[in-house]
Amino acid sequence: MATMTMRVDDADAKLIRKFAKFEGKTISDFIRDAVFNQIEDERDLAALRAAIKEDDGKRYSQAEVLKELGL
Repeated sequence: MATMTMRVDDADAKLIRKFAKFEGKTISDFIRDAVFNQIEDERDLAALRAAIKEDDGKRYSQAEVLKELGL
């Protein structure tokens, strides 16, 4: 398993420790979750931008969707 080091000032370290404790997580788990949440958010935003770019403006009513699905 790899080890990564992050440098923060004392005030930021105190805040990170406080939030990790509040969440009931180790500092490593808290930071890992924060990093992966950020990565997921960036990927979601990229997917949204791509979907908006491809959107042709066509919309379907609830009745049309239900009919298409045979419901």
